[in-house]
Order: sequence, then C-alpha cells, then structure tokens
Amino acid sequence: MKVLMINGSPFKEGNVYIALHEMEKIFQEEGIETELLQIGGQPVRSCVGCMGCRKKGKCVFDDGVNEAAEKFEACDGLVVGSPVYYGGANATLTAFLTRLFYSTSFDKTMKVGAAVAAARRGGLTATFDELNKFFTISGMPVASGQYWNGIHGAAPGEAAQDGEGLQMMRTLARNMAFLMKSIALGKEKYGLPEKEPAVKTNFIR
Repeated sequence: MKVLMINGSPFKEGNVYIALHEMEKIFQEEGIETELLQIGGQPVRSCVGCMGCRKKGKCVFDDGVNEAAEKFEACDGLVVGSPVYYGGANATLTAFLTRLFYSTSFDKTMKVGAAVAAARRGGLTATFDELNKFFTISGMPVASGQYWNGIHGAAPGEAAQDGEGLQMMRTLARNMAFLMKSIALGKEKYGLPEKEPAVKTNFIR
C-alpha cells in the first residue's frame, strides 16, 4: 500500500513537514510506503476553467500537477498538509489541489484522505475544513484522529515541541493505516459501492 503526502508549506522542513514526518514514521511501522511531494513554494498557477483537461485527459498547464496525477491514481491514500495563512490554507496548495482533482478523471472512490494544518495560534480548524472538501466531493473516506488534525508552531521547527500535536499525527496515521487496510479487504470481498448515473441540477435555467 502507498500513501502520497503533499507538503503545502514553502518551508521544506518546517512545521508542516514535522507533522507529515511524524505520520511517515507510523506508516513505515505499518508497512505502508510513502512519497512526499514538496508543493509549497513552487510556481503553481490556479485553474482557469478552460476545460482543456476534458479534451487532453490532463491539465493544460504542465507545472507538476500532471506528474502528481499519476502518483495520486496509484496511491491508496492522500495526506495534505498546509500552513495557515489568514485563517485558511496556502493559496499555492489550494490552486494545486483544485487542478489536481478537477483535471483527473480516474475514480477516487475509497482512496483515504487526511488533512493536517500548522499554525502559530488560530485558523487550524478552518484550514482543516477547507482541505477536507477536496476529499468529500470525490468519494474519498476521510481519516480522523483524536482531535482536529493540527499542530502549533511559529518559527520553522517549533512544532517539534507540541507534544499533543505530534501525538495527534501518530493517531491519525494509525487510524488511516487501519482504514486503508480495511477498505482493501472490503474491496476484495464486496467490491466498490454501486454508482448511479450522475444527476446535475442547475439552479438557474
């Protein structure tokens, strides 16, 4: 099994990395492979709604999203980590995720998602909620832990002092590993849930 981890912080080994790395250690103990993508600080542009991905089968802008799409399709779980900027997620990360999710047509059903946030003080839960919306619109179960998944630290590295935050990351990783393994067994025995043809209702006609 494999988990793709995305670091949305421009600090490659900052507080978001500390949270993700704490999870990585548990995944390794559980026999789950991980790959970490550094997205924060990259020149990622936002979606322009051109619908070109519907014709090409991939995003028309080739700045790492298409490479990540292949890794996303192959993984069993996705962990997304973001710093808190003005009470929300890093704009680079949300631009990346918007294009990653929208431009990929493969079935994401039952891939397990988890979001984590790092902040000096506030905005963790709002960022957590924002990131989870990418999973819940895609049929992806959301892994939960012992609290809302956040860690505190201002200067890069300070999150290593947040004992409760680190424990939250370990709990989240264990729960995510259990959920991924359980889903794999369920798929073997029962397959994926039946899908109905999509119904699209516009509010303005």
